[in-house]
Amino acid sequence: MRPLLGLLALLFVAPIACIEPLIKADTDSLKTYSEPFRPQFHFSPKAHWMNDPNGLVFQGGRYHLFYQYYPDSTVWGPMHWGHATSKDLLYWTHQPIALYPDSLGYIFSGSAVMDYQNTSGFGTEEHPAMVAVYTYHNMEGERSGRNDYQTQGIAYSVDQGQTWEKYIGNPVIDNPGIKDFRDPKVFWHESSQSWILVLVAGDHARFYRSDNLIDWTFLSSFGQDFGAHGGVWECPDLYPLSTDQGEQKWVLSVSINPGGPNGGSATQYFVGDFDGTQFTSDQKDIKWLDYGRDNYAGVTYNDAPDDQRILLGWMSNWDYAQVTPTMPWRSAMTLAKRLDMKVENSDYYIVQHPVWDSTLIKHSSTLNIAEVNDGLILPVSKSHIEFEVDLGANTTLELFNSNERFIFSIDADNAQMIIDRRGSGAVDFSEQFSPGIQVKNYTPEQRMTKVEVFSDASSIEIFVDSGRHVFTNQVFPTQPYTHLKITTEGLISDKIIFSELKSIWNEQ
Repeated sequence: MRPLLGLLALLFVAPIACIEPLIKADTDSLKTYSEPFRPQFHFSPKAHWMNDPNGLVFQGGRYHLFYQYYPDSTVWGPMHWGHATSKDLLYWTHQPIALYPDSLGYIFSGSAVMDYQNTSGFGTEEHPAMVAVYTYHNMEGERSGRNDYQTQGIAYSVDQGQTWEKYIGNPVIDNPGIKDFRDPKVFWHESSQSWILVLVAGDHARFYRSDNLIDWTFLSSFGQDFGAHGGVWECPDLYPLSTDQGEQKWVLSVSINPGGPNGGSATQYFVGDFDGTQFTSDQKDIKWLDYGRDNYAGVTYNDAPDDQRILLGWMSNWDYAQVTPTMPWRSAMTLAKRLDMKVENSDYYIVQHPVWDSTLIKHSSTLNIAEVNDGLILPVSKSHIEFEVDLGANTTLELFNSNERFIFSIDADNAQMIIDRRGSGAVDFSEQFSPGIQVKNYTPEQRMTKVEVFSDASSIEIFVDSGRHVFTNQVFPTQPYTHLKITTEGLISDKIIFSELKSIWNEQ
């Protein structure tokens, strides 16, 4: 996805075979990744603009991350697909730019699959093709006032995403006259033995089927009368999840901009059933993946090991994404999260587990509540904090320095979880960055629950109740937070585990 500015022309057309790496190998990492606000354990490009994650696929022991990328500026421009790989979703290696704009348009968001059965004929059994399915955005068509300027194209790689060939017959899905017609997510549907594609069309999702990734048949649509419609629907995903009681349900997630629960961009999801042709849901309420302000356009990995469903999102918000105070790069990805589903009183909901392990820990300490009750001096600029607290008790966590403070609180009296970043650091770059507090209602009860906090140089991600409630936010403190304070009116577990985390770039 991208903002519909209609201001930029297609500056160049680069042959797909002529891939020149913009970003050098990680041997240069000591020279960079130390700038103010630079994330230390989240993925960010070495330089220039990045937004939506694209083409998430696991192949040959590596997780591929493609992403919306503009290599000439720190603001949005003609979209390419950047590329990075990881063996563990923690430590990343930059790869050459994968897809460049061409005469059909910019390369907008999409997905990638491994065609192991060679249904497309693009590869062989020995060298199966990685196939990218993406949206073409034709700027000339948009400027001329047409509605059909977005179409779907494909490209393929037989060398693990290093070089790409675009399909000569693009586009493979023409536009039926819908202004916002984009962001295809493709996956193999075992029951129907076919490829399924879901894309968004303004205010709803549309589903297609193919036997070969080239010829697509429209199946059905969903969403005109469901969910939030405060903005344009974007970046859909469709996948199965089994509940903790063994029942399989299907999840359709859709990002929306604007219209989020706390302003601007956000991602909603629907729980229902998919029969290979139609997605149905009897869900009445609107469910959101994240109640912070900076988790958008998230999609899940195809072919992840052990059938895990792993989500990665863009850690920003279109309200202010292009003016955040970072240089020479702009934007980062969230932590990857493994998704599970639970059911309670016939209500289905997703829980999110951050993907990380001990290789990221520099050292750990075990604290008690008395030590942090008045504010303990700790190197909290990149850290993981874990503790248990009673959901029925008022609790506050603060990260702060001498002048700036980020506050997360559980207001049990009003059954609300609250984020306050109004005094968290630099906020004056946009009036929309911190107009007020962020609020999520919850069902109050007397019960101990786990809280996890990941604090990086310019972000804080909070997981409450084992990932049932998630809050992702950017912060821009002018000096690193140096103090941690936790206060509570209820019982807290005997230990608070504080871990200082490594840089994935400079401490490998």
